[in-house]
Amino acid sequence: MSQTVPATLEVCIEEATALAACEAGADRIELCSALALGGLTPSRGLMEAARRSPLPVHAMIRPRDGDFEFSAAEVAVMEADIDAVRDAGLEGVVLGAMQGEGLDLQTMARLRDAAGGLACTLHRAIDLMPDPFTALEQVIDLGFVRVLTSGGARQACDGLGRLAALQEVAGGRIEIMAGSGLTPDNVARVADRTGIRSFHASCAVPLAVADNIAAFGFAAASRKRTDASAIAAMKAALAPL
Repeated sequence: MSQTVPATLEVCIEEATALAACEAGADRIELCSALALGGLTPSRGLMEAARRSPLPVHAMIRPRDGDFEFSAAEVAVMEADIDAVRDAGLEGVVLGAMQGEGLDLQTMARLRDAAGGLACTLHRAIDLMPDPFTALEQVIDLGFVRVLTSGGARQACDGLGRLAALQEVAGGRIEIMAGSGLTPDNVARVADRTGIRSFHASCAVPLAVADNIAAFGFAAASRKRTDASAIAAMKAALAPL
């Protein structure tokens, strides 16, 4: 199967050591901390390290785990973190804010304004919304360039219907990027069933965690790390698409 638009791969990472691994085939990096919690804002130091990557880097802006309804104090923190992204010379930010079951448009506009010329992506907060199509139109109006979504399912391969519908409704006005649970074994199916050409994955492998480290709460019991060979395998799976 050959299409005009080449498939692209964004890899989410949380460690400076993963920056070099991404050169095995990633087209873009999503820079985070705490991927086990869905990704939180990376440190300023990690942003500075990422500036040296030859790949475009977009930083997660999420000040805490849990829901996506943020207080005024938290929004101020997010604005300061966006300033740090700009100061580090990175290319974009990944964010989202909700009010009830939809977007918090006031906060989204405020964060968009703080981002200035940085590219803005709406993250998987959209997967919590009963009506993602309204949110899609709203972020298009706000000037966002991309939406990361699993199609409202825990994994993208289980949200194919909604992913295909979002891709159709987007109509090239914004990029729909499929993510969550993607592997070299299932990414072609997601592409075939949805028409999506942009994909997001951690490309991570399990790490052994010493019993005492886990017992003291210094690491999650199932820690993972981005792996260059896993990135290369994902890129190879995308190549024929």
